[in-house]
Amino acid sequence: MLSSAAQPPQHLSSDSDSDSDADSSSLSHSHQRHPDLSSSIFQSYLSHSSSRSTGDDHHHQDLIKIQSFLTSSRAGGLSCLICLERIKPTDPTWSCSSRCFAIFHLLCIQSWAHQSTTLAASRASARAAVAPDESSLVWACPKCRVEYLKPQTPKNYYCFCGKVEDPPRDPWVLPHSCGEICGRSLKYDCGHFCLLLCHPGPCPACPKLVKNKCFCGKLEDVRRCGLKEFSCKGVCGKVLECGAHRCGEICHDESCQPCRVKGSFQCQCGKEEMVRECCEREFRCNGECKKMLSCGRHVCEKGCHEGECGDCPFQGKRSCPCGKRVYEGMACDVSLPLCGSTCNKLLSCGFHRCPERCHHGPCVENCRMIVTKPCRCGSFKKQVPCYQELTCERKCQKLRDCGRHACKRRCCDGDCPPCSEICDRKLRCRNHKCPAPCHRGACAPCPLMVRISCSCGNTHFEVPCGTETEQKPPKCHKPCPVAPLCRHAPQCKPHRCHYGACPPCRLNCGERYSCGHECQLRCHGPVPPPRPEFTLKPKKKKGNYLSEATPGSPCPPCPEVVLRSCFGRHIGAERMMVCSNSAEFPCDNLCGNPLPCGNHYCTYVCHLLKVHSSKTGESCEVCNLPCDKDRDPKCPHPCPMRCHPGECPPCKTLIKRSCHCGSMVHVFECKYYNCLSEKEQMVVRSCKGPCHRKLPNCTHLCPETCHPGPCPSPDKCSKKVTVRCGCQTLKKEWLCKDVQAAHISGGCDPKEIPKNQFGVGHLPCGSDCKSKVKAPDSELHLRQVKPQEEQESDKASNVSKRRRRRQRVHEEENASRLQRIVGVARRILLVLIVAAAVAVSAYFGYKGLIWLSDWMNQLETRQTRRYPRI
Repeated sequence: MLSSAAQPPQHLSSDSDSDSDADSSSLSHSHQRHPDLSSSIFQSYLSHSSSRSTGDDHHHQDLIKIQSFLTSSRAGGLSCLICLERIKPTDPTWSCSSRCFAIFHLLCIQSWAHQSTTLAASRASARAAVAPDESSLVWACPKCRVEYLKPQTPKNYYCFCGKVEDPPRDPWVLPHSCGEICGRSLKYDCGHFCLLLCHPGPCPACPKLVKNKCFCGKLEDVRRCGLKEFSCKGVCGKVLECGAHRCGEICHDESCQPCRVKGSFQCQCGKEEMVRECCEREFRCNGECKKMLSCGRHVCEKGCHEGECGDCPFQGKRSCPCGKRVYEGMACDVSLPLCGSTCNKLLSCGFHRCPERCHHGPCVENCRMIVTKPCRCGSFKKQVPCYQELTCERKCQKLRDCGRHACKRRCCDGDCPPCSEICDRKLRCRNHKCPAPCHRGACAPCPLMVRISCSCGNTHFEVPCGTETEQKPPKCHKPCPVAPLCRHAPQCKPHRCHYGACPPCRLNCGERYSCGHECQLRCHGPVPPPRPEFTLKPKKKKGNYLSEATPGSPCPPCPEVVLRSCFGRHIGAERMMVCSNSAEFPCDNLCGNPLPCGNHYCTYVCHLLKVHSSKTGESCEVCNLPCDKDRDPKCPHPCPMRCHPGECPPCKTLIKRSCHCGSMVHVFECKYYNCLSEKEQMVVRSCKGPCHRKLPNCTHLCPETCHPGPCPSPDKCSKKVTVRCGCQTLKKEWLCKDVQAAHISGGCDPKEIPKNQFGVGHLPCGSDCKSKVKAPDSELHLRQVKPQEEQESDKASNVSKRRRRRQRVHEEENASRLQRIVGVARRILLVLIVAAAVAVSAYFGYKGLIWLSDWMNQLETRQTRRYPRI
């Protein structure tokens, strides 16, 4: 690549003057060092173009463009603007040969041209019924927007100069170049051809030496053919258009400026005289000519003019204003009579004629004939005057050429205007948005170029916007001029010019900490900042060091490892820790210090104890456990206080104790009740009233005072009890103890006798009692027969009930089927009625909207007739 770039100046310098020796010597010297020769190659070109006038800026820009193409191609920075992918040396390419000379992939530019021509054809066919001619379709260059015809779509892969098809890949030749002399005709058709090797971009100015005159033609000099037009820096002196004065400017290109010499000049009719510039000496005044015509009766009504006024326009054949009657031989000062017939001249509308009688002057401007006109979109018709345009209020819903936005124009005639919205879609570069009006198809590539250069700025190239993050920085062989700022500056080795910021120092820091250790990290001193230019994102590289520090930051804390103990100084809980971590640490053991209660120990994890003189640390936990001490005297109630030192307070819990008979409950304090003896407790618990307990052998209560233990002499109850015979007809009163003795003598336990049978059967029955006993026996006999008859009648009634139930079920099933059929028929009828109602309402609603629209249009026309616009 370097050799192909180094050969062009040899061809260039073959026809040059003394610059050839300097170029060859610098070239041979540079080949010995093998540096980048791009600056020396274009040194003579750039020096000649920069030393000339400002009119040679185009040549200078072309040279810079060629140099940028060569540099980016050598660095592998060529990218396609369409796909933003890197152009490889083996990819088929196409370059624009009109203005920008940008390089694209052949497949990308073919796809771009096909899409552009297809879109243009669809637009043309949508606007006109006839299909456009394919040879007339054009496509534009994605960068410079120069238009090419469809037949000019590239089909094959050629080199830059266009002589070799499918140029072979040669590592010693510039990619996509044939390696031969370019041979393209140079600018301005000077007759010479480019002597460089096949190269990208425009050809430089012609280096041939020719004789040529300056712009004013006074000085002749030998100059390069591409820069042969020059200025002698003298006065131009050319005769100006006025023919009386000469140009006083410095020798210049193009035509001279208009003459600005002021003088007194007359207008064309000669009535006024003004002081004006020489270039504006011919002018017309604002008055009329007023010269007498040849007829001697009329004056010239023309404005200020030069030359003769002409004949009188009223002489010769004359006709009435409508032109139907012709008069000959009438004098020019006699007014023509009107013919009296209809004027019948075609009005400005082009369809109707003037209905008035023959008249002087122009016809009415606005045609008042009432005609039926459709609106522009054709959806509405109405009778209006011929001159009035009819438009409706309907908005056009047709998509515009962009295919994204609707027309929205009122009463559109179908020829929708181009979309006025901004495209604003994100371009392929992902950095900018499309500023063009909204359009179909792909957006034009981003035209911006990003400059990528080294730190010193001598080596640079431009890449399309969006590809800068994937480009490799240019390699510069010059030493970096930036001096290091860290403490190892005398020991650092010099490095080459680089891209972005300087690399960090690779030596160890070596700073000493206060603890006595040294910093073993890589040098993290200050780094010179990069120049304020475009910089690429640096790629992350894995270092050989375990930790890295940020450049320009102080040394991190000491990373050495030492042995340290925990807060509680527990044996075996020591740890290896970093030296900079001077604070103690907690271990996993419990604290174990005794709490202030004197009964328990701290259950917190190992922590720093708080000393009265210092505010740091943490005190042990507060014992919140309940008190579990035994009270004196003993009681079942626990101490209500939290764990505490010393004796527990007396128990004042209230306890309930019932009296011996259970008729009432006594409430005592626990301390008072437990201090009494058993005899005293029995005395205190007595209610001092009669015993309410029931005797075991009868239904009476104990007659003694409330006492502990069983009631005394339960078999000697002296209460009176009513005693009856077996049929309970006869009764007498006995003592309770006698009744109990009678039951015991009868072989019954008084405890097992129920209350209603207590004392029954101890008296013998009389004669009346026996008759009452027999009657129930007969009644019982009758009661046994009746239930059997009732059971038989129940069975018969059950059988009849089942049959009735079955019949009722059959009847209900028949009735339910009929009800289902009727219900389905009702639902179908209801759906039909609802559908018919919806259809009728939609029909009459549509008719109502049409009627409302017509009524509003009529109302608008009435208002315009009443209140016409000013």
